[in-house]
Amino acid sequence: MLTEQRELVGKILAFVREDEANRLGGNTSIYDEPLVGFAQARDPLFEKLKEEEVIGDVHRSPEEWLPGALCVISYFLPFSREIRSSNYGNGLASEEWLQGRFQGEGLNNKLRKFLVEELTARGGRAIAPAIDKDWMVDYQLCRSNWSERHAAFIAGLGTFSLNRGMITSRGMAGRFGSVITNLEFTPTERAYRSPFEHCPFLVDGSCGACIDRCPVGAITAEGKDKKRCHQYIFIEDPLAEIRMKYGYPQSACGKCQTSVPCETGIP
Repeated sequence: MLTEQRELVGKILAFVREDEANRLGGNTSIYDEPLVGFAQARDPLFEKLKEEEVIGDVHRSPEEWLPGALCVISYFLPFSREIRSSNYGNGLASEEWLQGRFQGEGLNNKLRKFLVEELTARGGRAIAPAIDKDWMVDYQLCRSNWSERHAAFIAGLGTFSLNRGMITSRGMAGRFGSVITNLEFTPTERAYRSPFEHCPFLVDGSCGACIDRCPVGAITAEGKDKKRCHQYIFIEDPLAEIRMKYGYPQSACGKCQTSVPCETGIP
């Protein structure tokens, strides 16, 4: 099983490295090499996500997405130095970051589909909730019925931060994805004991760099005002002219993920 698991991880890494969708023209990569983690589908933490103070009963368990599910495969796609550094300035997000956000999510969706097909070819069944017809987001409550970040936490990839992002061993500037399967793989060890262990501010009150990075004050010592963040990106739409040029559905920001100590690693 470990040999098959290593082979699968190798295919994920090769897909990201070689697919043309991981290019912003020329030789600029959108993502660096991804992290991959595995979680047992019946890990009790998936049921804990249904608690109101975590996500709520809107969240579906792996078994509810795929009857007979045994494993959740989660991955983190870290943005390349070129994408990250383009967004270091204050104010509006860079055009490169905007492109990386949406063209990069296109690659993420291709990877989700690739994994479903690969697992099916191995004799299993698989589903990627984020591209399934039943996936939904309640924008009023800022909750969805499948959380990529929480799946990544359970799969040992990282812990949560003050800005509600996730700090992995390769930082927080990037995108997450996951696939649920009825094939069995060895779960990744969670090398942390707390959901907030990697964030200095949530551990001992130090850092807090992301507070000053937010252009609309949505991040404070109390946490992140997700509704204010949503209003800025979706309603105020600060990059409307640029994003319409590319046909992207909304603006982007990412300031709290860049030019901060947790951008590329655990502080």
